[in-house]
Amino acid sequence: MTQKTSRTLGWVLTVVLSLLFAFSAFLKITENEGAIAQAASMGITKEVYWWIGIIELVSLVLFCIPRTGIIGLLLLIAYMGGAIASHVQHQQPVAVAVTVQVLLWITAWLRFPSLFRSLFSGKRGDFATLKS
Repeated sequence: MTQKTSRTLGWVLTVVLSLLFAFSAFLKITENEGAIAQAASMGITKEVYWWIGIIELVSLVLFCIPRTGIIGLLLLIAYMGGAIASHVQHQQPVAVAVTVQVLLWITAWLRFPSLFRSLFSGKRGDFATLKS
């Protein structure tokens, strides 16, 4: 795969994930009844769920900006890890959350190849030179 193809595919996945996370955050922030009911079934109050939506939205904005993309990516990966853990704890299906998590990692590999080189090179100090 050429570098241009990788970069284009990475941005296409970024747009798809951005739409998904934006919709999810919108449901939380606007206190959608269905979303609030699902949160309540896990013991999450309406106020806490609103703050989760704000955190999701901030992480998404950071993810979309090229200069802060890696920070946003890591925040969204952590966010989805928490979502998966919550679903497992309450015996709810995790297929969608796991799929989103996998798409985040694929997007990371395509958009930030230097991140993966740093993670798997075995060298220390490579993070100072990361570029998107």
